[in-house]
Amino acid sequence: MDNCSAASTFLTDSLELELGREWCKPPCFSCGFDHRGGSHFSGESYLSSGSLKRLILNLDPLPTNFEEDTVEIFGIQWVTETALVNSSRVLFHLFRQWLYNLETLLQASCDFGKISILHSKADNIRQQCVTFLHYVKVFIFRYLKVQNAESPVPVHPYETVEAQLPSLLVDELHGLLLYVGRLCELPSINSGAFVNQNQIKLYPPSWHLLHLHLDIHWLVLEILHMLGEKLKQVIYGHQFMNLAGDNLTNVSLFEEHCENLLCDLISLSLNRYDKVRPSEALVSHHCPCSCVKELWVLLIHLLEHRSKWSLSESFWNWLNKLLKTLFDKSSDRRRPVLIMQPRDPLGFSWWTITHVASFYQFDRHGTPDEMRQMESNWNFVEELLKKSINVQNSSFSISWLPLKGLTHIIKSPLSMLEMVKTCCCDKQDHDLYKSSSSYTIFLCILAKVVKKAMKSNGPHPWKQVKGRIYSKFHQKRMEELTEVGLQNFFNLFLLLAAVAEVEDVASHVLGLLNFLRPSFITSPLIWKGQVAFLLMYTQKNLDIGVLAEKFSGAFREKAKEFLVSKNDEMGQRQTLWTLLSIYIDGVQEVFETSHCLHPSHEKLLNDGFSMLLRACQESELRMVLSFLQAVLARIRSMHQQLCQELQKENVDLSAQSSLLAKERHLAAVASALWRHFFSFLKSQRMSQIVPLSELADAAADFTLLALDMPSTAPSDLQPQPVISMMQLFGWDDIIWPQVVARYLSHCLQNSMLCEALPHSGCVSFQVLTIRSWIRCILQMYIKNLHVADDLFIDINPGQAVEKEYLGQLTELTRLLFKLSEVKDIFLKAQVEYLSSPEDPTKALVLFFEAVGITYGNLQTLSDKSVMVAKSLEYLGEILKYIKPYLGKKICSAGLQLTYRMMGILVKSWAQIFATSKAQKLLFRIIDCLLLPHTVLQQEKELPAPMLIAIQKSLPLYLQGMCIVCCQSQNPNAYLNQLLGNVIEQYIGRFLTASLPGVGLGQHPVLLALRNSATVPPMSPLKKCIIQVIRKSYLESKGSLLPPRLASILAFTLQLFKETNIDISEVELLLPSILKSLVLVNEPQVKRLATENLQYMVKACQVGSGGEPATQLTSVFRHFIQDYSMRYDYQIYSILETVATLDQQAVIHLLSTLTQSLKDSERKWGLGRNIAQREAYSKLLSHLGQAGQDEMQRLESDNT
Repeated sequence: MDNCSAASTFLTDSLELELGREWCKPPCFSCGFDHRGGSHFSGESYLSSGSLKRLILNLDPLPTNFEEDTVEIFGIQWVTETALVNSSRVLFHLFRQWLYNLETLLQASCDFGKISILHSKADNIRQQCVTFLHYVKVFIFRYLKVQNAESPVPVHPYETVEAQLPSLLVDELHGLLLYVGRLCELPSINSGAFVNQNQIKLYPPSWHLLHLHLDIHWLVLEILHMLGEKLKQVIYGHQFMNLAGDNLTNVSLFEEHCENLLCDLISLSLNRYDKVRPSEALVSHHCPCSCVKELWVLLIHLLEHRSKWSLSESFWNWLNKLLKTLFDKSSDRRRPVLIMQPRDPLGFSWWTITHVASFYQFDRHGTPDEMRQMESNWNFVEELLKKSINVQNSSFSISWLPLKGLTHIIKSPLSMLEMVKTCCCDKQDHDLYKSSSSYTIFLCILAKVVKKAMKSNGPHPWKQVKGRIYSKFHQKRMEELTEVGLQNFFNLFLLLAAVAEVEDVASHVLGLLNFLRPSFITSPLIWKGQVAFLLMYTQKNLDIGVLAEKFSGAFREKAKEFLVSKNDEMGQRQTLWTLLSIYIDGVQEVFETSHCLHPSHEKLLNDGFSMLLRACQESELRMVLSFLQAVLARIRSMHQQLCQELQKENVDLSAQSSLLAKERHLAAVASALWRHFFSFLKSQRMSQIVPLSELADAAADFTLLALDMPSTAPSDLQPQPVISMMQLFGWDDIIWPQVVARYLSHCLQNSMLCEALPHSGCVSFQVLTIRSWIRCILQMYIKNLHVADDLFIDINPGQAVEKEYLGQLTELTRLLFKLSEVKDIFLKAQVEYLSSPEDPTKALVLFFEAVGITYGNLQTLSDKSVMVAKSLEYLGEILKYIKPYLGKKICSAGLQLTYRMMGILVKSWAQIFATSKAQKLLFRIIDCLLLPHTVLQQEKELPAPMLIAIQKSLPLYLQGMCIVCCQSQNPNAYLNQLLGNVIEQYIGRFLTASLPGVGLGQHPVLLALRNSATVPPMSPLKKCIIQVIRKSYLESKGSLLPPRLASILAFTLQLFKETNIDISEVELLLPSILKSLVLVNEPQVKRLATENLQYMVKACQVGSGGEPATQLTSVFRHFIQDYSMRYDYQIYSILETVATLDQQAVIHLLSTLTQSLKDSERKWGLGRNIAQREAYSKLLSHLGQAGQDEMQRLESDNT
């Protein structure tokens, strides 16, 4: 069955599909369908089944039904073609009887056990009744013949009865309507359904009764319409008369029933309206169920169809006529009377027509079509508007419409203008009532009426409207305005300005604002309204002079109040700031949307901004500076457009004069910005008040403005304002590095600026920029240059730099590496050039190394001299950049960066520092970083972060200083002294006293020698280290042994292991080593001293080609002579060790040893010292034949 109703949806208006002989279920009202598929109506409905379309097109109502010779109606078989003629009264009587049977089922209790039976009985009754009414329709369409009363041919008795059928149908239908009664008189019915185990919905008898009544009321209209279409004449009833005493006809019955049906539908809506909250009125529909909604749609289509093809009234006329009776207090009995009277006729009327209007989107099949044209109902809407505003002192409102539109439009002046634009839009918005307030709807209608009248009749209608509206606003009315009233006031006059004379309206508004209560003077709405008028002037490209003068004056006064207000008066400051921010946002929007600037634009930028800037806190400053940047960008953009226009060919004199005038206006505005903003920025270069990023951005924008329009800059920046700006914000060493990095990034991005600076005589532009870049990198960990207590945050180096600043440094580095100065250095150095360096510190290392290599590759003295001078310019006052890291507050990351970068600088630029021009800087670097006062105090421990930084970078300094010593143009004793002092200080500071020998491989002094593969020979460095060890660490002071002897012996041993020992170095250190062996009994010292001795003896063997080294023999000889009288046994033991390595060295000492023995015995005067001679003989036993010979000579000697 459902297939038929679905298929009928696709029938065209002129072609019927052959559907076979299958009986299709006649359409009926039903709300028991699944809404999840997006359907609005049931598949059995009059819309979805195509029944309405067939009615309007005058097609067979049910082409596949009632095709058999007989038809079963009410359980009885009838002859299809004659039943209605022969038995019409019987059939209508049976209809009423079956309807009564359905009504009796209402008395049965509806529990779950009985619902199935009751549902089945009620559904059967309803289907029989609906089938009968559809049979009547089919009979009229197929079998009812139009009788010709003037025909002379005798008629058949059946034809006589048939001729009376139309009148009989009118009487029976009227009787049926009287029997069923009004739709609104039905008792309240629960439309809920029971669901059985098969998920089938079962409805109570009351549900079936309600929907059968809906079917009856609609099908009666269909039958009456079909009678008129079929017979094309008025049909009189014989049994009834209407209320006026006239005979009943098919037309009068149709109109009467249609009126009653609409009254019933209105009553049903009214019943729902009284139960709906105002806030839920839009989302709560006026139809109890989808069947009532369908009935509304059916009536709309049928009545609109009849009004097009006959003199019948349209649907809106029918409905409006009935709604008007809600306001009519007359006692005319002829007018239709609603069963219920609403307590709010006006609100109900708005609610009803709003919802009913949405039904026009449904086509004949019940499918929504948003593009479907709705019939106009503006006349009645205008009447409702008149009723809504007939009392002038009352606010126009519809209680159930939302405040969404109102709360939206008061957010900003732009939203106020957007609302006005929406109201003035010619395109009809079908959903206007869903998203706008009732007042907005009123404005839409007002705009439509005024525009239409002016289009037809010129300015005269506007003058009438203006007079009527202006007269409503006077001093008393303005004093009575509430906040909402003030908002509506601005919306109204903004709309009038949009559709009529903006200047006249704005002037009138300014006058009316003077009448407001004093408490309203600080209302943000007044300022927003004035901004809205300013923007409307701007959109229409009008001179804003009158508005700007008054508005900017108010801004100046509020800025002055803001300046003198105290910080503890937060309420007053917040109130003032709200107004000031409205002005700032509005002026920014004015400049951004202006096509060209007038002289009046300068008025908006008065000295109120100078006062405001001095009073702002950080968050407020961000907003003001953001405004400044937006205006600067707009002025530069407009200036560039003007320049392009002026450069065009064939510009006539008038156009050229106009462009020059515009340029003068631009210059005036630019001068105002310099005057009221720049002096503040200049004074805040070193402060902590202005956000650094905004300060840099604003300074960069002013610099670009100075490039485009140099004459507008103040006199203190002349004659070269761009260079002066660069000096103030980019090259000055006292400016925050965060500001410099961001500022220079903006400047370097501008190719015109980079090209203009060298041509303006600033040849050192790139050099100064490189210097600032170096400072920004070196100072990346400094949080504050001036406050000593909160300089640093000592965290992980990777996290110690703000992410934003690190990104800014990366960008600056990328741009700087594109400068020709930097490219030339890398090209001459013949090292890899990074076009997009990602790590600023690595880029700085590469730059330092490239500069050093470039200098080394130069050949002529003049080139080298120039390079030295330029290199020193790169560095500037570099020690000032790093000085904050060396204070009381410690920053590990900053110290590591400083010592590493300066170490790389000393090593990479060693040849540069070897020159007399640069040596002074080298001396200052060493004194500042490696030999500060705290380092010279040996008893005082250095801070751990500083010690770690020095340990990691010391090899770089030592290697660089060694190169300087080797290549210095003039031998410098002070430089050698500095090198010795550094080595002396840090050999001891990095010795491990507790565990000598452990970790000495990472001692920075030794690392300097170990890494000598990347630098020239480090023999001068090694020589200096040996001298320092002998003089400062192994030399005894009187009878006191040197401190930490074991540690220094371990260091010396590590030095011998890692380097080639020269005989001259042995000559320096061996006496101290031998002395340690003689005087110290500590096992660890003896072991380390012995190992040192062994390395020295081996080194001398290698150095002398296997022959005894005369220097070694001389050292031992002096050692024997100095200590043999007291330490003869220790000497013999030491020489035994030497003999195992180099017998010849000891053999060369035999004469000295023997003579020393004899001198000792002679001194003591005790004859031969048997013990000493035995110890000596033990030594001689290690010397082979030479030892035996010396032993024999000693025995044979009687002296």
